[in-house]
Amino acid sequence: MSRAQRLLDLIQVLRGYRRPVSGAVLAEALGISLRTLYRDIETLNAQGAHIDGEPGVGYVLRPGFMLPPLMFSEEEIEAIVLGSRWVADRADAALSAAARNALAKIAAVLPQDLKTSLDTSSLLVGPGDAVAAGDAELPVIRSAIRTERKLRIGYLDGNKRASKRTIWPFAVGFFDRVRVVVAWCELREGFRHFRTDRISKVQVVDKRYPRRRQVLLKEWRAAEGIPEQ
Repeated sequence: MSRAQRLLDLIQVLRGYRRPVSGAVLAEALGISLRTLYRDIETLNAQGAHIDGEPGVGYVLRPGFMLPPLMFSEEEIEAIVLGSRWVADRADAALSAAARNALAKIAAVLPQDLKTSLDTSSLLVGPGDAVAAGDAELPVIRSAIRTERKLRIGYLDGNKRASKRTIWPFAVGFFDRVRVVVAWCELREGFRHFRTDRISKVQVVDKRYPRRRQVLLKEWRAAEGIPEQ
């Protein structure tokens, strides 16, 4: 176990106690010696934690301490790396670049032992099928989702029938081969799914749609039988 991981685990264990807990109990929970425990408590206090107590009395963490930024566990690092690699490999150009930049920023400020875990992660993204066309408009669509703006789109359905729609986009699904915009469709007066490779034109309407996207997402999940995340 890395030292950074051990310090993180110590904070998590202390948060589980409202009253002072003995050093022996803490050391046993973490699988370390009392000497290492006392040294780790000193380190955390130097980093801004307020751990009250002393040997033979017990220790308690004062409320309000926030973990230092980017204090991740090794599994959290692997999850970040795997997710970033997937986005860099499978998303549109703008998101791919953002994933690479984010990973580089994280790597630049991680403690050395965690940085090594990031650099040597052996979780890989397997090859996938070629993504269908239509990613060029995704930055515009994502911006409309963030700002809750309506979109006017030209759309070609699975039967090659063309239509013009005004939609309230609130989510995008990224699949191996296609991207799907989830939206409320004013024409159909209901939730609909639009493949980006079938969208021929996108125009942002300078008007917010009348309902919050969080509400729309919750109602769509309920309608589709998708559990809350």
